[in-house]
Amino acid sequence: MSDILTIMTPVIVFEDEGFSNLLPLAYWRCCWELRVGYWSLLERLQAGLPAAEVSLYCRQILGDVTAERTGRPVNQVPAGDRVTFVNGRLLLTSPLRLDERPGEPAPAVQWLDGQAVAIRADRRLASQLTPDVLLESGKTRQALAGVPAAPIVESPRLIRYPWDLVHANAATLEADWRQAAEPAGLEGRVCEGAHLLNRQGIHVGTGSTLKPGVVLDAENGPIFIGDRVTIYPNVSIEGPCFIGDDSIVQPGAALRDGMSIGRRCKVGGELESSIIHGFSNKQHDGFLGHSYIAEWVNLAADTVNSDLKNTYGQVRVPINGLEVDSGQIFVGLTMGDHSKTGIGQMFPTGAVVGFGSNVATCEFAPKFVPSFAWLTNGGWSAYEPERCLEIARRVMARRQVVMTPAEEKLFRALPGYAAGIERVENKAT
Repeated sequence: MSDILTIMTPVIVFEDEGFSNLLPLAYWRCCWELRVGYWSLLERLQAGLPAAEVSLYCRQILGDVTAERTGRPVNQVPAGDRVTFVNGRLLLTSPLRLDERPGEPAPAVQWLDGQAVAIRADRRLASQLTPDVLLESGKTRQALAGVPAAPIVESPRLIRYPWDLVHANAATLEADWRQAAEPAGLEGRVCEGAHLLNRQGIHVGTGSTLKPGVVLDAENGPIFIGDRVTIYPNVSIEGPCFIGDDSIVQPGAALRDGMSIGRRCKVGGELESSIIHGFSNKQHDGFLGHSYIAEWVNLAADTVNSDLKNTYGQVRVPINGLEVDSGQIFVGLTMGDHSKTGIGQMFPTGAVVGFGSNVATCEFAPKFVPSFAWLTNGGWSAYEPERCLEIARRVMARRQVVMTPAEEKLFRALPGYAAGIERVENKAT
């Protein structure tokens, strides 16, 4: 990717209180780990800062797993007299300049819709902007009182809700194709009987296979297929689309435009304009549209979601159980990590399922299912965390992944953490 930021000082990518509107997707990860297009928000920032010393500020509950996953300093002030803070919810679409210029005061802050998105700080200001301060907007504003505002020439995009990622995905896929290091090319095996429309807009990675009857239609957007991906017979894929390494697309699947599928997923049925973060299965018949599915999720056969109301009205989405007007007419399912459905499960428009839940009602699920819930036709009950953890370990082992001690510690902390955030008065309805 080309340079995004022009910043010469050490950089701290930080979480602010906006993380709570990205739950349940941000229980198992920091907000900057969320995907859109080909990469996560943090990968985009890092690619634009090849020479910068990057460290991270996040919630304490995520400190150990974040350090483990990124290999970067977490919740530590970098050395030096100057430091630049960058909001981890940024989806940058244009350069964001905060390097010092002659005549400019050292401290400065860029605001976007009332949120601090980038801060140039001296040592004194940096010491005040602790991770806990940045997680509360009131404390952040108090610390930044009197700091000059720096203009933003072209506004970046600040991700506020899960559907922001979904609705940005198609355009981001197009932009990522133009910026990807690998050009279009067919490095994998294309079997006789596969059909490629607009080959200049298609990449098939090393070790990948397109079986007979596969149709890749890149006439309306590019298609990027990673390494060691298997596309089984009679699959139709429309661009723009991204399929991550080691994934499988089952026979007869229809992937319509705007799909981003992370690594080691198995998908089938009909999918449209959705993001599947990684290590998740939706490999049977059923529809998934305008949705964000986190990791280690299994959507059973004939699971379907609605992404459009019959009235074509704007969709209200229960973020942490409290309904928010999305301002959108297309909003599908948001499902947290380690959650699962039973066969034939249906979800209403704008439904949300928390972390570590099971939904098996064979009818429309409630619009909001809290974390660690076990929901069947017989009613709702709490999902015992140790049982949920045991199954999570088993699921991960099937993909040759071992849950680390830091992840296990986080997993055990999440039931109490989620209970303090989610409004679950309507959990049995």
